[in-house]
Amino acid sequence: MTEVTETQLPGVGVRHEFTTVSGERVAVLSHRTGRREIAVYDRADPDACSTVLHLSNDDTRTLAELLGGSPVSEAVSGVQQLKGVAVDWIRIRPGNQHAGATIGDGRFRTRTGASIVALVRGDETLPAPGPEVALEAEDVVVAVGTTGGLRQLRDLLEA
Repeated sequence: MTEVTETQLPGVGVRHEFTTVSGERVAVLSHRTGRREIAVYDRADPDACSTVLHLSNDDTRTLAELLGGSPVSEAVSGVQQLKGVAVDWIRIRPGNQHAGATIGDGRFRTRTGASIVALVRGDETLPAPGPEVALEAEDVVVAVGTTGGLRQLRDLLEA
C-alpha cells in the first residue's frame, strides 16, 4: 500500500499526502468544519498546486462513494491515539435519531464510555458542551475515549 503522511494543522484540520505510482503528489486537506480540499502538486514545482478541488460535505460523500471503501480510508478514518486515549471527530448525519436531542438525552458517555469534549457547528466550536446542548445534523462531535467506545459512539451518531 502507498505510504500516507499525516500533518496536523492546528485550528484548520489534518492534511494527508501521498505520491501516486506515476509520481504525482496528492494531498487531502480535511478541515475541522468537514469541508475537504484535494490538491495535486505541480511536478515542476513541488510547493505549487496544479489543481485544487474544493469539496462540500455532499461532494466529499459522493466522491468517496464513487471511489469505494479502501484500507486507506480505514487507516486515516480520523481516530488518533494519544498514549492509550483515542480522539475522534464524528459528523452527525442528517436524519440521525440523535439530531435535535441533547447530549444528556443520548446518554453517550454512559452507553459508550466516550466523552464529548467539543462540538463544531459550522465555523463555531463549543468546547466542553454540557448535557443540555442539543445536537444538530452536520455538527461534528469531538470525543475522547477508548477506540471501542469511540466506535460505538460513531455507530450511534452516524446511523
